[in-house]
Amino acid sequence: MIFITLEGLFEPMIMFFGLMNSSVTFQTIMNKILQNLINTREVVSFIDNVIIRIEGYNEVVEEVVRRLVENNLYMKPEKCK
Repeated sequence: MIFITLEGLFEPMIMFFGLMNSSVTFQTIMNKILQNLINTREVVSFIDNVIIRIEGYNEVVEEVVRRLVENNLYMKPEKCK
């Protein structure tokens, strides 16, 4: 399974298990939530990863977290770099 992003192709290094099409469904949700940030290249999102540009980093992180909270999604801080 390969995903197309504005930055190129992404192929997961692990195999996803669970509900059928769950990764595709989750990617669709993330694309919708972060749509304008993705379109302006502030953010790249693939499956359960969100990569944020260095320029304006703090403001973009706050915006991403706000949108996730508004949509009842959460992150594990210990997995964030």
